[in-house]
Amino acid sequence: MDAHPDAPPVVVTDTVRNALCIAALDTRARARGVRLGQSLSDARALAPDLECHATDHERDRALLLTIAAWCERYTPLVALDAAPEAVRDHGLFMDVTGCAHLLGGEAALVADLEARLGAQGFHVRLCLADTPGAAWAMARYGQAHIIAEGGHGEAVLPLSLSGLRLPPALVASLGRVGLKTIGCIAHLPRAPLAARFGARLMQRLDQALGREAEAISPIMPVADLSTERRFAEPIARQEDISQVIAALASGIIEPLERRGLGLRRCRIRLFRVDGHVSGLEVQTARPLRDARTIARLFEERIAGLHDDLDAGFGFDLIRLDVAHADPFEGAQAEMMAGGMGSHAGGHGHDALVDRLGARLGLERVQRFVLADTHIPERSFGREPVAASHPGARRAASGAAALALLPDLPTPDAIITRPLILFDRPEMLQTIAEVPDGPPLKFRWRGVSYEVARSEGPERIACEWWRDGRGARTRDYFRVEDSQGYRFWLFRHGLYGRETGEPAWYMHGLFA
Repeated sequence: MDAHPDAPPVVVTDTVRNALCIAALDTRARARGVRLGQSLSDARALAPDLECHATDHERDRALLLTIAAWCERYTPLVALDAAPEAVRDHGLFMDVTGCAHLLGGEAALVADLEARLGAQGFHVRLCLADTPGAAWAMARYGQAHIIAEGGHGEAVLPLSLSGLRLPPALVASLGRVGLKTIGCIAHLPRAPLAARFGARLMQRLDQALGREAEAISPIMPVADLSTERRFAEPIARQEDISQVIAALASGIIEPLERRGLGLRRCRIRLFRVDGHVSGLEVQTARPLRDARTIARLFEERIAGLHDDLDAGFGFDLIRLDVAHADPFEGAQAEMMAGGMGSHAGGHGHDALVDRLGARLGLERVQRFVLADTHIPERSFGREPVAASHPGARRAASGAAALALLPDLPTPDAIITRPLILFDRPEMLQTIAEVPDGPPLKFRWRGVSYEVARSEGPERIACEWWRDGRGARTRDYFRVEDSQGYRFWLFRHGLYGRETGEPAWYMHGLFA
């Protein structure tokens, strides 16, 4: 803004107690006497040419989340400062414990963070301290960028009480009795202060001075394992990115082996030099510990994107995170190359599931499973293949799958079911010799059929615990018409006991 001296001063307004007040302002507005919290009418009196913009909290939060994702290049523990008493002056907390040495120390980390955000067009105020409360206060009301270890208690004493993240009304109340800085209350008797101004005041003081621990809640879950590669010169070619992913995957295998784990879900984070962060995630159908397979899954994932991976001016950091891992069950390898054992076949099945999952999403690769019910249209369902037990995924036949579920029809009974089963039975018009006997003729989808042979009934009782007491019994018949077509239809309701006029339905077709 300073590059355009003729531009009018700019402010951002927000509604406070039904009045428009100044929430943010630039240097030109500050030079004209405008200040934060001032009403818009008073500000216009000082600067009639003031350019005003309304606060958009949703877009501000989205921008803050974008910056938070970018800050994960320094530490995975990045949290939003969303305390309601902070007067909507949100920021970020970063726990860099054990991370500073990766960038050459705390001073180098702070300088790098400030320089990179400044290059992206942001004006930032930051401070590194022992406690979140002290860092928050110094970043907003102090001057130091780094507080020496153990020095946060003395450093925050001269600062305003607003640095304790207190509501403005409470700060004003304390000011009316002459308490304006943190040092004014640091050594006063605690009981009278808590009795008059509330326990929240003492809690915020203790958090700033380190007397009470304060945890932050990271935006993203912390990965079980993580490995990364930084580049002096950004990379943008797809081949280079694939090679880096393969190298990172190789580096994660040894830690997985030491822990006896296999990868189930992992993600790649690609940090662009302009601040944009891209993320790709893959899941596996079984615990995986093979670097080449992991790299191929990410290649499939990238190939399945609707748009090419936008590298912009290049990526200067790529990180591989293991988001979830399960115990890895080792197995004896085949002694003969090209063996057709069940173990090899299982791995081939799982590899196919993994590749399809990388392209389509693992939750979309599904299998049919039997359900504990005797109503035909409810007797099966679908579930993601990766959600089932590995032993169930490699069931060799329908009979083996039936053994996993108790009290289900035997395979001989399953054979009598039609090849095509309708999701919803379709109503028929029928002529029967007796009300509770098989049909002689029926009309379905506008076509009349004459029954040549019939077999049944197979009676299936209702499930009153699901459908209620008014549910009806079904009598199923397998019928064949004069041209050899075979149908599966049922009479809905027992004649004379459940209904006086049973309805007929077509439910399936035999081959």
